[in-house]
Amino acid sequence: MAPEERTEIVQELERSRQELLAALSGMDEAQAKARPDAERWSVLECVEHITIVEEYFFAQLEKAEKLDAPRINKEHEARLMAGFPDRSTRRQAPEMVRPSGRFATLAEALVHFNTRRERSIQFAQDRAGDLYYLTSEHPRFGTVNGVEWLIFIAGHGRRHTAQIQEIRAGLQAI
Repeated sequence: MAPEERTEIVQELERSRQELLAALSGMDEAQAKARPDAERWSVLECVEHITIVEEYFFAQLEKAEKLDAPRINKEHEARLMAGFPDRSTRRQAPEMVRPSGRFATLAEALVHFNTRRERSIQFAQDRAGDLYYLTSEHPRFGTVNGVEWLIFIAGHGRRHTAQIQEIRAGLQAI
């Protein structure tokens, strides 16, 4: 992995974190727990979901097999980077990553999110030379390399940051 690519994936992870934190700026605990309607998640539930999924994706990275040759597909990476955050098609989260009330407050959820994100960033920095050699299976996308898992982490956070912005707008309309 070239030095600029190492920096790029770390920057993506950090940018997606900053976007989430900006979307949460000024939100109090009551707002974080409010749902715009019974069928939608609260902001707190979104942050819980982002954290759970990041834990899952990171676990896939940790247990990834190391290949003898790198598996690089820049076009696929670009499609993932652009498409993962797209909310034009709603998806139902698998039961194992749905929010369950594991965090009592938004502040608590953010501590856990930031801890997980720091771990992902550290992994990207420490294992930068191996990322294209790492591979494991994603239930929807099939065989995925380490860079793609990190793109999933950043993109999934962005997808739900957009959802949080939608929720905030919905709550203001009530």
